[in-house]
Amino acid sequence: MLTSIFTACCALSLCMATERLVNDSRPELFSKLHALVFGCSLLVYNIHPAVKKRVSSTIGLPRLTKHHQPVYASLAVIGILLAASALPEMTPNMFLVCALLGFISFAYTLPILPFKKKKRIRDVGWLKILSLTAVWTIVTSVLPMLYWHVGVQRFPFEILLRGTFIFVLCIIFDIRDVQADKNSNINTLPHIIGLPNSYRLMNAALLLFGVLGIGQYLRHPLWYRMGAVIITAVVTRLVAEYLKTNNTERAYLVYADGMMMLYALLVLLL
Repeated sequence: MLTSIFTACCALSLCMATERLVNDSRPELFSKLHALVFGCSLLVYNIHPAVKKRVSSTIGLPRLTKHHQPVYASLAVIGILLAASALPEMTPNMFLVCALLGFISFAYTLPILPFKKKKRIRDVGWLKILSLTAVWTIVTSVLPMLYWHVGVQRFPFEILLRGTFIFVLCIIFDIRDVQADKNSNINTLPHIIGLPNSYRLMNAALLLFGVLGIGQYLRHPLWYRMGAVIITAVVTRLVAEYLKTNNTERAYLVYADGMMMLYALLVLLL
């Protein structure tokens, strides 16, 4: 429950970070776009545990029991209501993008993929990391541009920066889940290339993140965004090192997911 709320806050904060760039001003906290992003995040991260029949598995920080499920259901309903409140201001392009994102999000946890044996996206290792990266990138960078009627071609570095950053975080979480995925016969990136190469890939992606930050600065000379990229890249690498020996659910929630909040706050407050 806490995980889904914090994750929704992370998505909202990254969305606002993009808005500050495209509008050249700090966005207001309450808007239809924010209701849409926060509401959809709550819905996606709570609908599955809300309807799950088995009550013995662990989801996020707490154990899922019959006492927790009504809370998950309530959060999912709140998410639906928030998202629905944004419908009047959604453009046709936003509808199309949200429909695609919705399909990917639900296919992540529900076995609806058209394989010979129906699978979830999360059961296909390479597809798992690509879909998570794509969804988070589109929600937090492309969707705000569509909402404010700004052409995505005007801010290509913002989209590339966001995608690279999310990809790094996905690698960190795949490393955490390496044993559980192995037990479930899911060939994620760490299984395919090994843990040492996974860390090397993460380092290369963080370096690319910094290079893209320089590219964005040359296009939009805003020192606070360049500073946010550098600080976030350094802290994210330190966090990845810390999580090697402190790999609890709470540590990943606060430190790994917290990198999204850190980057957004640096962009919004500097």
